[in-house]
Amino acid sequence: EGIVLDSNILKLKEGIKGGPEGFDPKKEFINHIQELQLMDERIQRKVEKLEQQCQKEAKEFAKKVQELQKSNQVAFQHFQELDEHISYVATKVCHLGDQLEGVNTPRQRAVEAQKLMKYFNEFLDGELKSEVFTNSEKIKEAADIIQKLHLIAQELPFDRFSEVKSKIASKYHDLECQLIQEFTSAQRRGEISRMREVAAVLLHFKGYSHCVDVYIKQCQEGAYLRNDIFEDAAILCLRVNKQVGDIFSNPETVLAKLIQNVFEIKLQSFVKDQLEECRKSDAEPYLKNLYDLYTRTTSLSSKLMEFNLGTDKQTFLSKLIKSIFISYLENYIEVETGYLKSRSAMILQRYYDSKNHQKRSIGTGGIQDLKERIRQRTNLPLGPSIDTHGETFLSQEVVVNLLQETKQAFERCHRLSDPSDLPRNAFRIFTILVEFLCIEHIDYALETGLAGIPSSDSRNANLYFLDVVQQANTIFHLFDKQFNDHLMPLISSSPKLSECLQKKKEIIEQMEMKLDTGIDRTLNCMIGQMKHILAAEQKKTDFKPEDENNVLIQYTNACVKVCAYVRKQVEKIKNSMDGKNVDTVLMELGVRFHRLIYEHLQQYSYSCMGGMLAICDVAEYRKCAKDFKIPMVLHLFDTLHALCNLLVVAPDNLKQVCSGEQLANLDKNILHSFVQLRADYRSARLARHFS
Repeated sequence: EGIVLDSNILKLKEGIKGGPEGFDPKKEFINHIQELQLMDERIQRKVEKLEQQCQKEAKEFAKKVQELQKSNQVAFQHFQELDEHISYVATKVCHLGDQLEGVNTPRQRAVEAQKLMKYFNEFLDGELKSEVFTNSEKIKEAADIIQKLHLIAQELPFDRFSEVKSKIASKYHDLECQLIQEFTSAQRRGEISRMREVAAVLLHFKGYSHCVDVYIKQCQEGAYLRNDIFEDAAILCLRVNKQVGDIFSNPETVLAKLIQNVFEIKLQSFVKDQLEECRKSDAEPYLKNLYDLYTRTTSLSSKLMEFNLGTDKQTFLSKLIKSIFISYLENYIEVETGYLKSRSAMILQRYYDSKNHQKRSIGTGGIQDLKERIRQRTNLPLGPSIDTHGETFLSQEVVVNLLQETKQAFERCHRLSDPSDLPRNAFRIFTILVEFLCIEHIDYALETGLAGIPSSDSRNANLYFLDVVQQANTIFHLFDKQFNDHLMPLISSSPKLSECLQKKKEIIEQMEMKLDTGIDRTLNCMIGQMKHILAAEQKKTDFKPEDENNVLIQYTNACVKVCAYVRKQVEKIKNSMDGKNVDTVLMELGVRFHRLIYEHLQQYSYSCMGGMLAICDVAEYRKCAKDFKIPMVLHLFDTLHALCNLLVVAPDNLKQVCSGEQLANLDKNILHSFVQLRADYRSARLARHFS
């Protein structure tokens, strides 16, 4: 229809193009409309025909689906009937099987009983004719029979069947021995499958445990060839662990029995041989061997934890270790502390002997405490001064040896102590360290150093206490490091922690108190030495020369020597201390040094040229004070330098200088005291200007 429509449209277009002649557009249009209507009617009829055909096919399809559903339902019903029939048949078959089994089992038992009776009769007759007993290759079947006969014989009355019971028991024993011998031979040949067969047969015999014992014994033959029994034991257990599961039905029990045998026989014997010899004679090798053996045993136990040994292998292995070492661990801490005391005392005594020094008795009790309190309050030396000849009586080598012994003791304590006793045992070791390191060595050196400090008015005194301070400071650091590294982990979660911290605090406070006292007295001695230098070297003519025009020196000889001495002592203080302690001591020395120079300058009268020389001296002192690197000390000498300007300034400028930045805040009496030192102070003019 589409092609016809297109041709009509083309004809219409050609008619239009053809011009007005013989062409009626209305007529042509009506014709075409009619043609289109006819075409539409034909198409509509065709569509209706197709719809009717489609509806018919849909009905037929629905009818087929219904028929198929009915067929499916029928098939499903047949399937259910078949399933029920199969279930019924299966039930009948099971019932029949049960009936057959019910008939067959008694029959089999009857047959077996008949055979056992036959074999039993042979034992009654006293002659074993059956092949199962005469053929050695059928030992497995014979073992099964004799094991059953042995059980039956036990139920028989002894008076009537004593002879046959004895024969069965004898045969039972013979077969058991043959099986064990066969197992032994198979083990030596390395036939794992045969070992497994024999072990399975022996499982029902009384001698099964003997079979396991034989296996364990033969496993250890040639196993301990090295010098390290612990490594040998680990290799042995690893090897057995790989094969025991292929032989026995209960491998974890067999392996556990092997390990128990190794611990209770081999290791226990080895440990006893190593320890008993030196237990009563020499504590040092005894403790070292005990620690080494216990450590290696626990290491072996850790390796064995990887194996299957049953449910609670941790407890099992712990008990084995305890059984070996319990007699040695019960009194371990007594041996440890006794050895540590004697060893520490020997280290100290050896050191003092090398110095040809006989230790003084420091003393304890009320009198000593009273002396200590008086010394702290008055800073006076009590008792005669001792010349130590520069010896501090502190040795870093001794300290390292003491700390090393204590470190080893802590390590042994950690390993060998019961967890419940560990904090208490560690505290006992710590108290020994405090006794010998802090009291017998450091405290004794401090007391000796204090006694060796000369009085402040001594001439040319040698001050060695700062060397004591330096070494004591180093020792304190080592002591504190061991406290944190080795003691703290052992007591951190116990009440002993606070006790140890308190004891450490008391010891350090006691040492610091003596160090402070010694440093204070040493500073007094330094100032005393400076006084002696000034008294010996400073002359009145230094600041009031006879010839004002012929002064050739920049500063006095006394100033030179004092500054040299001070610089030397400052360097010594810096080398002897660290941290804030250096600044604290240098500040104290600087203040005392300033007071000394201030009071020293107050003793002289100054001419104009002498005043200039005093200013030069103070400038040198101030330069020396810069080495202290303490702002307060430098400020004191700056002020003193400004005060010395009052010795040379013109009378008319005194008030102006006194109101300057550095002197404005000073007391007027201090300013007046310096002005009074001028040689021309008595002149009316100077007094008038300053008033």
